[in-house]
Parts: sequence; structure tokens; C-alpha cells
Amino acid sequence: MPEQPAAIRVHNMSEVTHGYSEAQARLEAMRCLQCRKAPCVGGCPVRIRIPEFIQAVADGEFARAATIIKESSLLPAVCGRVCPQETQCQEPCTVGRALKDPEKGVSIGRLERFVADWERGCGKVETPAVKPGTGKRVAVVGSGPAGLVCAADVRREGHDVTVFEAFHKFGGVMMYGIPEFRLPKAIVGEEVDTLRRMGVELTPNFVVGRTRKLTDLLEKDAFDAVFVGVGAGLPRFLGVPGENLVGVFSANEYLTRSNLMRAFERGKALTPIFLSKRTAVIGGGNVAMDAARTALRLGSDEVHLIYRRTEKEMPARIEEIAHAREEGVVFHFLRNPTRFIGDAEGRVRRMELLKYELGPPDDSGRRRPVAIPGTEYIMDVDGVIVAIGNSPNPLVPRTTPGLETTRWGTVVAADDGLTTLPRVYSGGDIVLGAATVILAMGQGRTAAAAINRLLAGGAPAREAAEKVESIPDQG
Repeated sequence: MPEQPAAIRVHNMSEVTHGYSEAQARLEAMRCLQCRKAPCVGGCPVRIRIPEFIQAVADGEFARAATIIKESSLLPAVCGRVCPQETQCQEPCTVGRALKDPEKGVSIGRLERFVADWERGCGKVETPAVKPGTGKRVAVVGSGPAGLVCAADVRREGHDVTVFEAFHKFGGVMMYGIPEFRLPKAIVGEEVDTLRRMGVELTPNFVVGRTRKLTDLLEKDAFDAVFVGVGAGLPRFLGVPGENLVGVFSANEYLTRSNLMRAFERGKALTPIFLSKRTAVIGGGNVAMDAARTALRLGSDEVHLIYRRTEKEMPARIEEIAHAREEGVVFHFLRNPTRFIGDAEGRVRRMELLKYELGPPDDSGRRRPVAIPGTEYIMDVDGVIVAIGNSPNPLVPRTTPGLETTRWGTVVAADDGLTTLPRVYSGGDIVLGAATVILAMGQGRTAAAAINRLLAGGAPAREAAEKVESIPDQG
């Protein structure tokens, strides 16, 4: 897919990839074998009818392709850009398997992006149909991918929906967590506008658990059901000396300042952001790649990514790793900080790293990093971004008696999203732990279906699922 050259894009925040042309999209779509069993659909968390939309692209019927996708996904322009298709719908692709290379399977995500961009570029975005009003009211807490999809699917059935968002902008992690060069914020805004056109009420600056308790929405505000999709916004830290030094940040704060508050627009934005010349990023996931690539664009002369395993075990997308390397990020594998060292003014100036080797596989299936005693060494840095994962937002569970959580802070929910409280459903990162946009969307759709059954007089799940005793290791 066409993209900006690395030497140019590292100096701007514009989107890296340009997307397919119509001819490229049709040629790629023609590679699809239209398998009868459609293994790609089984790999899609929202069950898009993938062969059918791809056939429409191959036939040049792009509007029909968009209609097929939107039966299952409200956010095709987003998913086509940031979802890990290579480990989901594209992994079982028959073409890739026949060629014995998953990367040579049909580029389903890129085709999804093409269709969404074509629809928007032609001004042919259609608002999903909404059934006649039922008089039922549903509150959606959080406007990330799970919340937006849940709101859309519930609204389609004619129920009144109000989305409560803690920030001043809607979109959740799509707005504050993913950089402009991977996901332009105008696209997120346009997807949110679709909800407005459907009649969904969007309420910003409303912190459920502070502005209003969750139970008050049901007991005092007369909502018939609530969906909780507040995500995983609590950053994890290493717990080593010196993490409180000036210049050491969580990736959560660093990216929120840049993405949501556009601090990268120096001279225009009112929000400051820390500028460092020799930056270290700790972690190996997509957030670490986003932080490292953002630091380069903000003016760092050197960005060093520190990861305690090898490249093979990195959870980041292959494409993101490749882009980071092309842009000049320096990778240091089998390393992890043991302490950060500051100057007399309390600013970080160096860090001590310890070398590791790989041992037997752990619960994540990856080989466990094992420290090598006596291998410590010093690296000079003047900025550090810790990107080793986030935990679920604790505010709503802490202020809602009876809402059961696991020892990891994730909300306990049944397969249909029902929590331990009647009429309260949940999904996305607050249930899964930090996951992906498309997995959150899948949970939002599942919960919406359960809410619609409940409001139509159907019986909800009788009990919540068993507690999950571990969440995915992100490092």
C-alpha cells in the first residue's frame, strides 16, 4: 500500500499510509477465492460478511461493499487502519495458507479501509436506519469502540440512548491513545457524527462515579439499562527507583497530551508536552511503537526502544514495528530498566539496564525473560516513556457496590455482557484488560444484543461468568 517515505513522514503528523486506489483495491479483491466455509469470517470478532464485501469491491460496487460491512461494523475506517487483521480475519485466509505465508493472504483490512474512505470521499455515507421509538432508555458509559458500537446497535432498535464521556471529546482510546499518523482524528469525529445523526445523545465532561454514580442512572435517572465501557485507562509502571523523576512519563499521559489535546501543534495548543532529545521507550506493544514514533516527530534526535524479550515475542503489529524501524527507532532486546538516575534538579539523565535471556514459555505462550545477574550497564537518556500496559479504569467499580471485579480489576461479566448487577452490562477493555479496538467492538455488539433482548421482554443471562484470574501479559 502506498505510504509516505520514512525520511519525510518522521517530520509530520500526517497519516503514514495513503490507502489503495480503486484499481489497486479491485486487483487485491480479485485474489479472494470466495471460500464456501469463509474461515476469515470466523476470525472476525464482529462477523463481517467478508467474502461478500470483497466480491462487491472486485465488481466495482463499492457502495454495496460499504452496506455489507456496516451491517456488522459501525467503524470500518477505524478498523481498516488499526485492527490487527494479520492475527484475526487474515490469519486463516486460504490464500495465505496455500502460499504458506499468512502475510500473503488477502489484505482484508486494507480493503475495508478503502471502502470506508471511498464512501466518505464521495459523500455517500449513509446513516443506519432507526426503528420507531420504544420509550426505553439506555445509558452508555464511555465513548470508546465498545461504547460507540453498543450505542449504535441499541439505537437501531428504537431505544433512546445517551452516551456519557469523561473527556471533552468522544472516541475513547481512538481519540486519546492512537496517534494522528495512524488514525486521523477527523475520521473518528466523523464516525461519532454518525451516532448524532441516528439521534444518540452525547454528553461530554461527565464522569460516572464522580459526576453521577452508576446506580443513580438506573434508580434516579430512570434508565432501563446501562452499558459500562470505560476502558483501561490506568497505566502500569515498572516499580523501580527513579520513576518519579522529571522526564519519566506513562505512555498514557504522553499520548493523551499529543493526541487528544494536540500538544504536537506547538505554538497553537495550550497543552504543553515534554520534549527530550534522547528518549527511551519501555515496552514492546503497539502503544510503545506509537510513543516512540511520536517522540521522533516531536523532535527527539534518538529514540531507543527497550524490550525485555526478543522481536519474535513482541505483541506489536508487524507493520508498526517495521514503520518504527524505518523511521529510525533503535531497538534494544532482552533488556529492562532497573532504575532511573537523575541530576541535582530531579530530572532524569541516565538509566540502568539489566540484560535478560529467554527461559521456558510462560502463561502467554511466549518464552519468559530471565534476568542475567551482574550484567547491568548505564544508558544516557533525558526522557523516558513507560509503555508496559494499562489496567482497567477502577473508578466505576470502586463507586458501585455489588459490581464484582477480578483481582486484576476487570469487571466480571457473562458471555452476553451482563455483570453481577441487574440491567448493568459491560464490555471492552474494562472486561478484557487492554485489548484491541475490534475485540472491544465485538463485546459492544454482544452486549447491545443482550440489552435489546432485555428491553423486548427477553430473559437476561442468569449469572455472570467465572472470574478471569489473569489478563494478557503485554510485555
